[in-house]
Amino acid sequence: MLFGLFIVSSICSFFYINCVLLFTLRSKPVFCETSRFILLFNLLFADTFQQVPNLLLYILACFDMKIPFDACGFLVLLCVVTESISPLTLAVMSVERYVAVCHPMRHATIFTMRSTGMAIAMVWAFSFINILIRVFMLVHVFTKFHFDSHMNDFCSKEALFFAPIFNDFEKVYASTLFVSVGLAIIGSYIGVALVATSASTDKASARKVLQTLLLHLIQLCLVLTSSMFSTIIIVIARTVGRLTVLRIYNVCFVFLSILPRCLSALIYGLRDQTIRPVLMHNLCCGWKGSVFPNKSR
Repeated sequence: MLFGLFIVSSICSFFYINCVLLFTLRSKPVFCETSRFILLFNLLFADTFQQVPNLLLYILACFDMKIPFDACGFLVLLCVVTESISPLTLAVMSVERYVAVCHPMRHATIFTMRSTGMAIAMVWAFSFINILIRVFMLVHVFTKFHFDSHMNDFCSKEALFFAPIFNDFEKVYASTLFVSVGLAIIGSYIGVALVATSASTDKASARKVLQTLLLHLIQLCLVLTSSMFSTIIIVIARTVGRLTVLRIYNVCFVFLSILPRCLSALIYGLRDQTIRPVLMHNLCCGWKGSVFPNKSR
């Protein structure tokens, strides 16, 4: 219970920071009219949205509460709907940074607000197609087997998608998605690295973009690992007892499911010189107001 309390408090803290950053990205016109900030808002919104059902599932598991299959399916699908949003948005953000460095004169015409909005719409459409496929698979499985109205175990992705067909689909889907996104990020990194050797290139700006793309690749690897969360737990469950599985599940839940979704605020909120002052002001304005009262009083 103490470990569970630590996890819940950590998730709430990250959730608060993400919400403040989301508010920050809508507080000034420059954030609403720049393509990279619009893409960052989409990435952060998807990561923050996923934390809510994840937290509910974890609390239900901590108290060993059994819920109906349909309620469990709704919560799990809410988690799954944003799984592909982050890697796909990272790919678009990497391409945007590549165009900004390698083709600066064409950046304003390629990444307009209209084209950025269309890219975000395509990312969400791809994610909803993934959900529709899973729903059809669930309907097919439920028509083949008889189930009680309530689940026998706590609600989780592993408990809902238990049939072998889901494991096969997960492997094909995750492999295709992350190979495609990985190639986009690596290609953008190589392109920027080649341009950075040019004498006419702003070395400091190119170096910063290279660091950002490298962080994108690390974040993608963490998200890929989180997509393999179910496979890791299933393999471990075959060799150890239930209590050990629950403890490993807690640790993996934090470092594979929660932490990768909280890196956006840390990577962009603290590194970006445009966002950081506004974010720190929004995070600390209440504290400053209480510690440093108005001198005019």
